[in-house]
Amino acid sequence: MSDGEIRQGGCLCGIVRYEVRGAPFRTGLCHCADCRKVTGSSFLAYADWADGQFQYTGDVKTYDGRSFCPRCGSRLFSIGDHRVEIYLGTLDDAPSGIVPMVEGWIKRREAWLLPLDAEQHDEDIG
Repeated sequence: MSDGEIRQGGCLCGIVRYEVRGAPFRTGLCHCADCRKVTGSSFLAYADWADGQFQYTGDVKTYDGRSFCPRCGSRLFSIGDHRVEIYLGTLDDAPSGIVPMVEGWIKRREAWLLPLDAEQHDEDIG
């Protein structure tokens, strides 16, 4: 991904839209209990961009730092102090070509999932 590339995404119903510019500084999968609950899946695929690379339109609701569409319930992103974590399933372009650099909470990874060729962490990535 080039520094000038723009990616767009949004919720299922379309009232929340976002875009990120350039390359993420971290990408990964997380198998922690919270991410499993948020996605309803065995892991969360995500990418982190600096907050200046991100903008969104539409109203979101937030629970414990995680933003979602109040109309359709799509979980979209988490905004931190200096970064935004995009849930990769909400990007418009699939497959996105974004490859995980790290895999966190592998002690909770399902036995039927093979480890990625990525940096491995038993718990938080840090």
